[in-house]
Amino acid sequence: MKMLVIGHPETVLGFSLVGVHGQVARTAEEVNQALDEALSAEDVGIVLVTEDVADLIQPRMDQLKLRSTVPLVVEIPGPEGPRPDRPSLSEVIRRAIGVRI
Repeated sequence: MKMLVIGHPETVLGFSLVGVHGQVARTAEEVNQALDEALSAEDVGIVLVTEDVADLIQPRMDQLKLRSTVPLVVEIPGPEGPRPDRPSLSEVIRRAIGVRI
């Protein structure tokens, strides 16, 4: 299974340096198209989406983060770093399954 990153150009470039393919997305249409392609690909196991482009399609991202299994869709910080208003991964897990880790 492959990993794929969707988002900010600097992040996609950085991941490409370690062999992770990606797609730059700047609009909601581009993000949705990239996600549709990633979700339909049989060899993609994890899809990383930067926060800045995830904000463009937040309702869909919220649904995918809580319900996706294969591929697993995960939101990651962009080049600016993590946003203070975002819940931590442990908080997302607690909300999804009711278990605190």
